[in-house]
Amino acid sequence: MTGVTFAGLYLFLAPKLPDVQTLREVKLQTPLRIYSSDNKLIGEFGEQRRTPISYNEIPPLYIKALLSAEDAQFYDHNGVSIRGLLRAASQLLQTGQIQSGGSTITMQVARNFFLTFRQTFARKFNEILLALQIERELTKAEILELYSNKIYFGNRAYGIQAAANVYYGKDISELSLAQWAMIAGLPKAPSAYNPLANPERALIRRNWILGRMLELGNIDQATYNGAIQEPISAKYHGLTPELYAPYVAEMARQYAIDQFGNAAYNDGYIIYTTVNSRLQEVAQQVLVEGVITYDQRHGYRGAEANLGLENPDSWLDQLDSFPTFGDLRPAVVTAIDEQSADIQFADASTYQLQWEDGLSSARPYVNESYRGKRPQTTSDIVKPAEVIRVKASEEGWKLSQLPEAEAALVSLNPENGAIVSLVGGFDFNKSNFNRVTLSTRQPGSSFKPFIYTTALENGFTPATIINDAPIVIEDASLEGTWRPVNDGGSFLGPMRMRTALYRSRNLVSIRILRSIGMEAAHRGIGRFGFDAEALPYDLSLALGSHDVTPLQLAEGYATFANGGFKVSPFLISRIENVDGEVLFAAAPATVCRECEGKSLAPHVNEEAPEAQTLEELLGSKADTAAKDPQPELPRAPRVLDAETAFIADSMLRDVIARGTGRRARVLERGDIAGKTGTTNGPRDAWFAGYNPNITTITWLGFDNNTNLGNNEYGGSAALPIWIDYMREALKDHPEVPARRPEGIVTVRIDPETGKRASANDPDAIFEIFRADSVPTAPETDANTQDNGTVDILPEELF
Repeated sequence: MTGVTFAGLYLFLAPKLPDVQTLREVKLQTPLRIYSSDNKLIGEFGEQRRTPISYNEIPPLYIKALLSAEDAQFYDHNGVSIRGLLRAASQLLQTGQIQSGGSTITMQVARNFFLTFRQTFARKFNEILLALQIERELTKAEILELYSNKIYFGNRAYGIQAAANVYYGKDISELSLAQWAMIAGLPKAPSAYNPLANPERALIRRNWILGRMLELGNIDQATYNGAIQEPISAKYHGLTPELYAPYVAEMARQYAIDQFGNAAYNDGYIIYTTVNSRLQEVAQQVLVEGVITYDQRHGYRGAEANLGLENPDSWLDQLDSFPTFGDLRPAVVTAIDEQSADIQFADASTYQLQWEDGLSSARPYVNESYRGKRPQTTSDIVKPAEVIRVKASEEGWKLSQLPEAEAALVSLNPENGAIVSLVGGFDFNKSNFNRVTLSTRQPGSSFKPFIYTTALENGFTPATIINDAPIVIEDASLEGTWRPVNDGGSFLGPMRMRTALYRSRNLVSIRILRSIGMEAAHRGIGRFGFDAEALPYDLSLALGSHDVTPLQLAEGYATFANGGFKVSPFLISRIENVDGEVLFAAAPATVCRECEGKSLAPHVNEEAPEAQTLEELLGSKADTAAKDPQPELPRAPRVLDAETAFIADSMLRDVIARGTGRRARVLERGDIAGKTGTTNGPRDAWFAGYNPNITTITWLGFDNNTNLGNNEYGGSAALPIWIDYMREALKDHPEVPARRPEGIVTVRIDPETGKRASANDPDAIFEIFRADSVPTAPETDANTQDNGTVDILPEELF
């Protein structure tokens, strides 16, 4: 009768079974992983932590531990254990329910891939039938590989590799026998035998498995004795990115969702970004330091919270709710003295802040432009029960506070637009708003170079004289009468265009824009990547009134850095699927000077053969290449002729050599250039700068557009961040000398008139011009007209 029943069930259920062959194409749920260009893990997204491995990567002793625990006859049966089946049948007859599985490894594969976990007879019978089919279709190695990658091991870990990572922070191949046995004991009951939640039961289970291995002859007595003496070493190892770049990770995650939908979280995609891990770490550090430094200049705003004196025993529990932001650690003041304060951290550790640990300089904040008097005693600053922030230093902890200002930094490879570092704010956990890509702010004077460059193409030269004098403009679009002024309210009269740029004279910029006209300005500016149609049609454009993101500004400045070519910023270098197949490889438009067929000297130091190439410095080829040979990259279009680009670059180098960016002279490099930017208020502080190998933009301001305070400018708030970043970015890399195109000549001029100087003029200076734009000679003897032209470009000009 029983045989007839089973036969009937087989005829009824067999046709409904899924195709076992689909196991060969099964897609395991594997998280999205994001890496830097040099293979540092930036982020992982997905509910299940899983790292699939092949059968050949599974340690043999782990397999023996697993089979000892789960299925000792695995290599002898055809998918089912007769003994296990008889036990299950006996339970069914006695109780009407199946109480123990008796499942083989193969049956567990069938259940995990095709069936539910409900203990019913029909499900059990389906499990048996599927196991038999699986054994006919797959090898034992394939079955073990599927099992090892699919089974749940607790704590979000699916598969043995993820389990090794979660419990031991290692690769499965790096574990000891005792650790393999511990992991092998988890599938039976991931919660009950979890070494984190139930270490005692986990130890019993582990030692039982080791005993089974000894009994089955898989290990000898000495190995067994050593393994059972090993203490439990499991600890939770959460995902710890190798590189802290949360804004980059979020950009890549969003890109993956846009491309693949929610499958991005489960299908094991691997995204390689263009970010350089060393430069990213530097960018993160200098931005945080720069914001804190700015904040400290404007006074101490007081405690972050007061936990109350009524119940000091609750302070540590309450302190747990205050996260660390930007390396600023929360602490509670437990006691104060005349010139010291005792503080305690959430982990119960303590420290005593001395007067010189930031207490003596904590003048109270009045507003962004004013601070109160210096404190006399500790009670003027902090009191017991107050939550404060401290920052680690070489001398110990220092009083600090959470800044309200924000900042952004983005750095590009100007040869192809690859983003090599990006920080979108002070701390991603405090605010995940990415100010590099989403925050549109007025760039102020950092926008002027685009106006000046357009002027160079429309009849102006660095020696053109423009009057720095008051101007009144009647313009309805500017709400009536507009009286623009320079910073400080002064006017310096006629000056050369070069001088006007490095001294950032607003009135000169307005006159230049008015002279070249809006149409020409819009066309010229549009070539740098800005939306020409969105640019304002009024003269405020000359002062940077058009909102841009830091990334857009970086795109524009990359053209100055690379000598006149248009490149587009990009972050994703390549995408691979879970099998390592390249689904996408970036092919950015890339600068190719040799392709032009001109004798334009490249930006390399031919006299320093030990110098690293651009690719070695920023990894651009590695960033944009797939594993297979990369096809020829498209050429970046030239949007500025070489001569104009060279002159614009020389003027921007002067901003650092003698202008508003002169703080950067501390870098002691002649190959850096850029422009400060400060908006009315001031509300925004910018520095946009570069050397021929890297373009970097820094911004500092308030999200709510609050004033930055008196005496805060691009040169004081944003430039220090740029300097600290570029110091590390260019460290150990030789200067890249400027190479002038054939069409550039150098002429001695009269600095007052911009005209060519006479041969005996003691005040003459050198200036560069396009060969077809050399100024006229003074009205003197014709024999002296050519005496001002020289063949070698003086180094002091740059």
